[in-house]
Amino acid sequence: MVETISADEFRDRIDARRRGERTFAVVDTRPEESFAGWRVADAVHYFYKPFHEFDVDDFERETGLSPDDSVVTLCAKGKASNDFAAELDTAGYDDVVVVADGMRGWSAVYDRTAVPLGDRPDAAPPLDVVQVQRRAKGCLGYLAVGGRERGPADHVPAASDSDGADRVAVAIDVSRHGDEWIEAAAERDASIAAVLDTHVHADHLSGGRALADELGVPYYLAAAAADRDVAAEFEPIERNETLDVGGVDLKALATPGHTDDGASYLVGDAAVLTGDTLFIDSVGRTELQFSAGDADDTADADVNADADDEPGAAAAARRLYDSLHGTLLAEPDGVAVCPGHFAVANDGTTGDVVPGEPVFTTVGDARRGIGILGLDREAFVERITRTLPEKPPNYESVIAANRGVEAPPDETAAIELELGPNRCAADSGSGSTADDD
Repeated sequence: MVETISADEFRDRIDARRRGERTFAVVDTRPEESFAGWRVADAVHYFYKPFHEFDVDDFERETGLSPDDSVVTLCAKGKASNDFAAELDTAGYDDVVVVADGMRGWSAVYDRTAVPLGDRPDAAPPLDVVQVQRRAKGCLGYLAVGGRERGPADHVPAASDSDGADRVAVAIDVSRHGDEWIEAAAERDASIAAVLDTHVHADHLSGGRALADELGVPYYLAAAAADRDVAAEFEPIERNETLDVGGVDLKALATPGHTDDGASYLVGDAAVLTGDTLFIDSVGRTELQFSAGDADDTADADVNADADDEPGAAAAARRLYDSLHGTLLAEPDGVAVCPGHFAVANDGTTGDVVPGEPVFTTVGDARRGIGILGLDREAFVERITRTLPEKPPNYESVIAANRGVEAPPDETAAIELELGPNRCAADSGSGSTADDD
């Protein structure tokens, strides 16, 4: 009898396998091109098309599997893999599991974990920073949770108190699946009083505006986003402006470079949410905004260069260098750096990152440990622009959707639009430079 499990249950089984608590093989039945472009780590490929003759001997020759093995089948939507699992069951495989909704379901799997914060003064108001991880894409969002006390720079609407929650939270870089942030807030007896994005994203659809509308709270983007012709309604947050999060200041730091509207958010002098400016082992790529026809910088004429013309990315790289060294690395060494992504390779591997565990570094460790940050300005620009990796799938349409000028017609189109890993980071090694947002 074939068992069907949810994508979340599949995640839990993968984690158990990593801990050595169970064994199984993942067989991906999609076409070779789809498998090569994005897959679950350690999956085995075997192309299967429903209603075509299944040759179990051929399957066992190609995969090295036998009826003694536990098998989990996976495809794009869960349909072909279900038929394939039935074929294996008929062939004598008695431990076969299908992942419902296939890679579409896998794309919407999340983990939530607390970011460790350094020592804070005894008198400091309560503060938690929750990291919301979208496992298959490597996208990271946050919930900053403070106490109840309000300061004189209070930007949080009093109406947010009405639900009786004991704490106040703000949500940052929310994906389409805003319920993850609502649930994270409920776990900490907090109400979400504001929603922010660090920039106009290029690799995934933002759910920030939708979540703010659902909760009836403000939605913030950096004031510079107005120059990108963002059609969605937002509250502009100015450079160095602060929001009160239950007695904890959240300060907007202008950090352009990855995009003109890039902002980082310093939370209570304990953590800085860096979006796609600074990662745990690299920095943001600098040409996606301009490749998508959003060249709008008036501070540096080079930024108005043609989409794939190197000077556009080079001008942005100079701004990124200044944002890194003049703003983020000027913070104290112990401040936690909370990035907007971690790297997911096409083969599903995540390097040293263990999904489900917090992905962060500190300002001091980043300064000392990320090699590209040790370069001078011109060497940094040369490294960033030397070669440009593949762009995120459908990034121009994703940017347009996040600017509010286009919208996927339905949920299926939205799922298809953002399938695949993020590509937000620059290569910090001696080779190329950039992943994506």
